[in-house]
Amino acid sequence: MKNLADIIESFIVRELLADEADQILVQRNELAVRLSCAPSQISYVLSTRFTPERGYIVESRRGSGGFVRIARQTDAQEIERDGEEDLPVNIRVLAAANKLALGEAVLLSYMMEVLEGRADANEKTIIFAEALAKLRMAKRGRKE
Repeated sequence: MKNLADIIESFIVRELLADEADQILVQRNELAVRLSCAPSQISYVLSTRFTPERGYIVESRRGSGGFVRIARQTDAQEIERDGEEDLPVNIRVLAAANKLALGEAVLLSYMMEVLEGRADANEKTIIFAEALAKLRMAKRGRKE
């Protein structure tokens, strides 16, 4: 049997998966009522299971019907946070998380090697983030 924290996490993840924008906006008290728990339990799950390290951004507003925004961190945000020196690590992490196919990871790694000495760190980070965005759009079947 799942514990309450697992149930809360599963509910939030299902809501995120159902949302095209990869983010949801909820009122903590309403969510607590819906899941028959205390608002502090919602806060606990948000602070322990929806962290930047796990690929989430949580923004909270208090007062006047405050809300909590939970968003999946984009690849570009992860790269911006990690910095250019970790681009090879980012490629491996994304491939390990099945966000990149092996061929995509190899191609991105080669692209970054080619850019070495031709672009500064900031340009490389931007090019890498744009390449990931294009791959993501292609996976979703969209054209730009």
